[in-house]
Amino acid sequence: MLVFNKTYLLLAILVFAIEVSIAVFVHDGFVRPYVGDVLVVVLLYCLLKSFVSIPVFRACIIVLFVAFAIEAAQAVNLVHRLGIGHHPIARTVLGTSFSWADLVCYTIGLAGVYEAELFLRRGNLKDLR
Repeated sequence: MLVFNKTYLLLAILVFAIEVSIAVFVHDGFVRPYVGDVLVVVLLYCLLKSFVSIPVFRACIIVLFVAFAIEAAQAVNLVHRLGIGHHPIARTVLGTSFSWADLVCYTIGLAGVYEAELFLRRGNLKDLR
């Protein structure tokens, strides 16, 4: 189950670099809030697949569950309830404000991942279950 997949790790590093670039250089009302949320689940997916041999669909469900759980934590203001709201890293990782649009972006991001995997593995569909 534990493996090292260099391709997924390199993709994760690339997506992370794009996310950092968006955070630092893009200050708009579309790319930063929406494209960034789509890409964050792609990043989590690639990280998971970098170290765990798991079917694509199961990996997508796990990442979606984690993303939704973090968003639910934002809905109940967990960062402040835990007393870590003053830590910038905690605020960045866990977030501070719930948004239904974020849930839609996470779903779109993972649907895109699944479709891309399906396209790339079209000859070997058993891996996608």
